[in-house]
Formats: sequence, C-alpha cells, structure tokens
Amino acid sequence: MSKVNKVKVARGDKKAELVLKDCNIVNVFNCNIERADIAIEQGVIVGVGEYEGIKEIDVDGRYVCPGFIDGHVHIESSLLTPPGFAQLVVAKGTTTVIEDPHEIANVCGLDGIDYMLKASEKLPLDVLVMLPSCVPSTNFENSGAVLLAEDLGLMKDKKNILGLGEVMNYPDVISGNKYVYDKLELMRNRIIDGHAPNVLGKRLNAYVTAGVMTDHECTKVEELEEKVSKGMYVHIREGSATRNLEELIRGVTPQNSRRILFCTDDKQAYDIENEGHINYNVKLAIKKGINPVTAIQMATINTAECYGLKGKGAIAPGYDADILILSHELKDIAINEVYKKGKLVAKNDKPLFDIEICSDPRVLDTVKIDAIDKISLEMPLKSSIVKVIQLIEHNIITKNVTRKVDVENDCFKYNSKLDILKLAVIERHKGTGNVGLGLVEGYGLKGGAVALTIAHDSHNIISIGDNDNDMKVAVKELKRVKGGITICAEGKVLKTLPLEVGGLMTNSSIKEVGDRIKEMNKIAITKGVNPSIDPFLTLAFLALPVIPELKLTDCGLFDVDKFSFVDIEE
Repeated sequence: MSKVNKVKVARGDKKAELVLKDCNIVNVFNCNIERADIAIEQGVIVGVGEYEGIKEIDVDGRYVCPGFIDGHVHIESSLLTPPGFAQLVVAKGTTTVIEDPHEIANVCGLDGIDYMLKASEKLPLDVLVMLPSCVPSTNFENSGAVLLAEDLGLMKDKKNILGLGEVMNYPDVISGNKYVYDKLELMRNRIIDGHAPNVLGKRLNAYVTAGVMTDHECTKVEELEEKVSKGMYVHIREGSATRNLEELIRGVTPQNSRRILFCTDDKQAYDIENEGHINYNVKLAIKKGINPVTAIQMATINTAECYGLKGKGAIAPGYDADILILSHELKDIAINEVYKKGKLVAKNDKPLFDIEICSDPRVLDTVKIDAIDKISLEMPLKSSIVKVIQLIEHNIITKNVTRKVDVENDCFKYNSKLDILKLAVIERHKGTGNVGLGLVEGYGLKGGAVALTIAHDSHNIISIGDNDNDMKVAVKELKRVKGGITICAEGKVLKTLPLEVGGLMTNSSIKEVGDRIKEMNKIAITKGVNPSIDPFLTLAFLALPVIPELKLTDCGLFDVDKFSFVDIEE
C-alpha cells in the first residue's frame, strides 16, 4: 500500500510528508533549470511541480540538485573508518559512494570486506561495494590475504555488493591469465571496474573485450578520448596524491560528457575537510569552463547510470530524495543543506547525525614483524650507475631514470647534495623477513625518515629516509602503535598518527586526524619534503606494481612496463 500512497501524493490528492517549496531544480536529464516544488513521501521524490505538504520548507529560489556520487573510492585512504568518513563527506554533499575495499582486504581478506559492510550500516550514506579483484594486485608481492574467484563468490550476492572492483592486473587480463578470468567470469553480468594506465590501441581493445567497463587512470586527454571511444566510462580523479582534473577536463565535450564521471579514489580526511569531496571536483570543473549543469551531471546521473543505481542521481518522480540545497549562485556549488532520503542530515558543512563505532577484533593488531634490529637496510652495489624511481608531482606514475650515486664499502651511501633517498618495503603480514630496497628522487627529505603501514595495495611497511637508523626507528614505532604513519629524526619519533584498524584507518575523530596530519605535513616540509607532493600518500603508491614505470615491493625493484623484477644496477 505504500506505493499506492505515494501515487496519491504524486496526483496531488494527498499532502506529502515533506515539500521543498520554490526550488530552482537542476534537471540532469534535459539540462534545464526548472522552478518548482519537490514533494517527498517515505524518502522518495513523488512529484515535481506545485504541491502541498504536511511539512513545507521554503527554499526561496535557491538551486537544488541531486546528491553527489563518488564513482570510485577507497574509504580506507581517508584514514577514517566508514562512520567517520560518512560524517565528513555527507556534509560535503556526497550521499552515495562506490567503494572498493581492496585496501583492508589485502590486509584481512574476506574479514576486511565484511568489516567494511558492517561498519557502513545505518549511515546516511549509501556505501555500495565492488568486490576487490586485486588481493593481491600481482603475484610479485606478499599481502595479508589472497582472494580467488571462489572466495569472492562467497560474498557476491550480499546486500550492497555491486560488481568487481578495479582490475589492476591489466597485463594478465590482456594475456588471458586464468585466475583473473575466473573473477571476470564470476561477475560477467555485473559492472566491472578497470585500472589501465596508458593502455591503448589493441591492448585496450583486449582489455575492454574481456569485460572491463570503466577506467580512472587516465592522465592525458588523448587517453580519455580513446577510452570513451571504445565504450568505456572514464572517471576524472581528484585525490590527495593524484590530481588529474585540470588536464582531463580539457577533453570533456558536449558529445562525450555523459560518459565522464567524477571520483576521488584516494583522498585523505585532511584534504576532504579543507578542499571538499566530489563537490570539489564539480567546483574545479566549473572553474575550468565546464557548464555547471554538465558538471553536476558528471557527479550524479552519469555515475548512477554507469553503475545501474536505480533511483539515484536525479530529482524526478520515483528517485530517492537525496537532495542538495545550494545557494542562489549555481556556479558556486555552495551546499547549504543535505537531505538523505528526505531527512536533513547536514547543514552548512556540519553533519547532523551521530555515529556508532564498529569494533571488530578481526581487523586489529595487524602488524606482524619481529627482530627489527636484525633487518638489514644496507644496499649492496657493485656499480655507481643505478635505476632510480623519479617522482612526478600530483601523480602516482613514476619515471624510471638512471643516476650516478655514491658507493662506500660496496654499499649505497647517501649524498646530501643529491636528492636521492633510500626506500624500503618490509613485509608485515606473515613475518617472512622480506625487505625490498630501492632509491627515490624528488622526495626531498633531509635528516630523518618517514614510514607508514599504507603501501598500496599489499600494505606492507614502506619507509624512506637518508639514514638507516631513523628508518628502523620509524618501523619500530609503527609496530608499537600497531600501524599508522610516523616521521622520525635523530633517533627520535617526531610525530605519529596511529591507524589501529588494519594499519590503514582509525576510529579517532575527524578533528584529531586532521590536526595530526596537518602537524605532520608541516614537519615533513621543514624536513625538506617537496611541498608539491603529498608526503604520505605519494610514498604509499611507490609500492604499487601496476602503476608505471618503476616501483618497489617487498620482493624487489619492479619495472611495470616490463612487468618483471629488475636489478637496481644498470
């Protein structure tokens, strides 16, 4: 009878529970602005026109649009657990996210995915999950779990599971690896997300033919254009370490805009709090010349249609009342109020709901490393000519460059005149003792070390420094706090952010996390870290062996273009 009741309200025979009066509605279907009321019944929009309500709110001609949707996000990268993340992003206008929990899954396996599902319940944020395809992302590293197709099959029919998360091992997709194809076959009637940096031409044809439908790794306009032309949806990403919008937005046209989505992928709480979430993408797109309605489409209906989200992404009869009330200036995207299924959940950048912490011992105490003092960080070298990982500002793609370094007693010696630092990836899940060593150019640190238990995607310990002692001090500190981010110098810990949940997230408040990251950012800059890079998330991506060109895992230096390990010496 609830549907019959909604129809009565839609006909105007009965007052609606709630009517938003005198709205300038952004119609994402025809790109018009329509002056009308919005009738809401039982959390659903039932009418757009002239309506009366039991409760009426005068919007006074302000602009109204659908709630924003993040098309691809790893909640773990915010450093907050799902409840804290919801408090942060809902106030920024995000009412739905497409979450890929492969970070926690690489640490805790199916238990990690189950934790994310449970922690996301009862939130005024729809958290729709893509089952991770990349646990681990490749066979060239050690993670805390391995998930095969039969493992994913145990969860694929659970509530809020949408499809298959980003298929990062694109070389194995293109070559026809059985284990990857088992996962693709498992989800062949679902949406399958991609991850294919610089994959073009016939290789792209093969990737799409395998069933992959989206990509968020474009860095150039030409790449966006080709992927759209092959029928893919392309996410324009604006995260903390990776910022592609200013480049890619130049490729958005009236002809292709409906195939373009927005995502954040990996964005820390501090940056979300200070810049925004998907609302930031929308604002920046408008600033760069995109029509405001087009930008809103990219943040709403485009994503909903890509992922088959019935009832999401528009203000129209039958759609969920996920509604943003903006200001009187559409281009400002100033969010005054946020409604989730007809309930006011945020106002003037403040959440209006409480959260419950989800306590789960399965995702705690995950740093398993012993005898740190016995770990050797010495890098033997026979030659002074070596391969170096060169950082690229605002990107997770790196360059494979050749440099001349100092050698002393047949080992690498740090030279303060060169911006080349030692990088270590230390296995932390099973106590294997594995240590991968490499060199990095462009980070800038002097007189200390940084370490974290966030090292995409297997999340071993990654540490960078100009001396071995501080690097070991940092690793010991991470073991002590059972995961987190730390910066050390002269044998002392300067500041640490504990991340007790999987070594990736914390139940601490948004303010506590934001304040601590702000302090640590300042310390990093005073220690010489390049201010044009994120000192922590940039480091975290240096262990991801599916992002060109040169990366480091706990098993060694990895050339992504060759898709094989390489010697550091030329």
